Amino acid sequence: MNEDLEKNERAAAPDASGQGAASHGSTSPSMTQRPASFDCARDSGSPDEMRSPEDALRPDATPAEAEDAMWEAALAGVEGELDDDSDSVTIGLLRGARRNDASRYGVSRKRRHARLLQIFAIVRKYDVLGGITPVKFRRMLEELGPTFVKAGQILSMRSEILPEQFCEELTRLRSDVEPMPYETVLAVLESEYGGDLGEIFDAIGERPLGSASVAQVHRARLSSGEDVAIKVQRPHVQEVMAQDIDIMRSLVRHLMPFFKGEQFLDLTSVVEELWDTFREETDFLVEARNLEEFRRNNEGCKFVTCPKPYMDLCTKHIVVMEYIDGITISTPAKLVEAGYDLTEIGTKLVDNYASQLLDDGFFHADPHPGNIEVLGGQIVFLDLGITGRLSPSLRRIMRDMIFSVAERDTPKLKSALLRLSSTSPEDVDHGELLTDLDEVVDEFGTVNLSELDLGSFLGRIIALARRNGIELPGQITSMARGLVTLEGVLDEFLPGVNMIDIISQHIRVHTDRSAKIKRDVGELAIRSKAATKGLLGAAAQAELAMSMLTRGQLKINMDFVGSEDPIDDLSHIADRLTLGVLCVGFLIAASAIVMSTEPGGARFMVFDVPGFAFVCYLIAFVIAFFVFRDIWARHRRKHR
Repeated sequence: MNEDLEKNERAAAPDASGQGAASHGSTSPSMTQRPASFDCARDSGSPDEMRSPEDALRPDATPAEAEDAMWEAALAGVEGELDDDSDSVTIGLLRGARRNDASRYGVSRKRRHARLLQIFAIVRKYDVLGGITPVKFRRMLEELGPTFVKAGQILSMRSEILPEQFCEELTRLRSDVEPMPYETVLAVLESEYGGDLGEIFDAIGERPLGSASVAQVHRARLSSGEDVAIKVQRPHVQEVMAQDIDIMRSLVRHLMPFFKGEQFLDLTSVVEELWDTFREETDFLVEARNLEEFRRNNEGCKFVTCPKPYMDLCTKHIVVMEYIDGITISTPAKLVEAGYDLTEIGTKLVDNYASQLLDDGFFHADPHPGNIEVLGGQIVFLDLGITGRLSPSLRRIMRDMIFSVAERDTPKLKSALLRLSSTSPEDVDHGELLTDLDEVVDEFGTVNLSELDLGSFLGRIIALARRNGIELPGQITSMARGLVTLEGVLDEFLPGVNMIDIISQHIRVHTDRSAKIKRDVGELAIRSKAATKGLLGAAAQAELAMSMLTRGQLKINMDFVGSEDPIDDLSHIADRLTLGVLCVGFLIAASAIVMSTEPGGARFMVFDVPGFAFVCYLIAFVIAFFVFRDIWARHRRKHR
């Protein structure tokens, strides 16, 4: 291998997989053995040998019994799902649709079973049910392996799910792993290109520039002479991650019955987001297309770029891109020594990031120091495996929210927030929401629009939405996390750069008065068109209703919102009144029989009471008992 490549290789080169890393303990031989600490599960046995969710939820169950029952029931459920390896999707009349994504990657049931036992042993070791701190949570994810590290990195950007302290701790997840052997890298390349590598590459560096859980990067030189970086996916990483995600999905589904209300995080959406991220990050053609799109969006910007991808050499498991030998912004002393102005770099960096968010709608979702370098007077964004997208409608809603705060218009801010969410307006307490939004407007509406802290504003909106049960799209949290990450980079390495001023200036420049008037006129035209269609439709419906009314065909169905509880109470009152009347009737009848019967005159006596009168007394007693029992039960339910 050429010496010039070996001595110029740098450890701070493009990140191998975006984020994420931990050891590949999940593929070690030890995982095929049952952990000694997990004795409550059984390899086989009938269902009645296992504990059910009801065992864990019994009021008289001790905490230890409830925990054991929960893990056994969850394990039994997941193992049941692992029995079927034939298809990736099943449907049924009773159980419904069920996905088995791991099977399409050739993961055997034996390997999944062993991995499942290993996961259970680690989770129980950290006593998750008894309470877990942010540090213990991070260490547990690192011990569970690369897939769970990746899930933790997604959770770190979902502050609407986890408390901020946990999100901050999860940003410290380790991303370094043991590099692949050089022979393995060459084998993967030969397998992908199916021929002599010498026809494509003139040289390939032996020492990796970066290594992470999904891939690692090597410097190389094409046969045409260009210096490139080759990102090579680890063999079988898809099988390992697909197996873990499939287990995660099953665990979340089977553990849900044990958690009530806010005790259970929205982990289902996190697992599905992890699956989508996994599919994108393990398909390197997606990253290659991201590089192309980013370069296309910044063609008119002379000071920002990203590595050029060689699309004809990129595959699902290989990315070949331009080699960047720049200075990372985490070394400001070297930047100053090279003659760069740190303030200028920070200003241009933030202004371009604002353009990515508010103008392009396609942004780098992880702008940490290792992903940003400076080369030849340009800021170079590396590793576009993790990106975010904001649709035009989302960007328009974000602008509406910002201007609503500037105009101190709380109802308009509420309307924009509900348009942003996927939660039904009927499920929201509008009075409480308006009260919370008033606090946001009071805090941020007193400052000039040019001084609005967009990252802090989004953080408050996300926390407010979480408190009010409003589900926001993941792009918003990714946007907020990207802004916070970039602000941390500026504070640590580029002090003196005011991110708020730069973003506010960008908003002001790109939303001047003429542009705002033009946009408002356009929106007015769209709404006028919709209103006109609505009026015409209403007129047609009114004509139809009048026609049906004149023919006697019109029927009106009325539903009083909130009337279900009062009507239900009235129904119970009527039932009790009816039973009370019957009870009194039977008592009167029985008493009349007793009083009218002469001693010794009845043929059949029970406890010196005529038989028919005794039956009436018995019926009255039973009715009274059930009425009192119902009253007591309803009283306890209301005061529970």
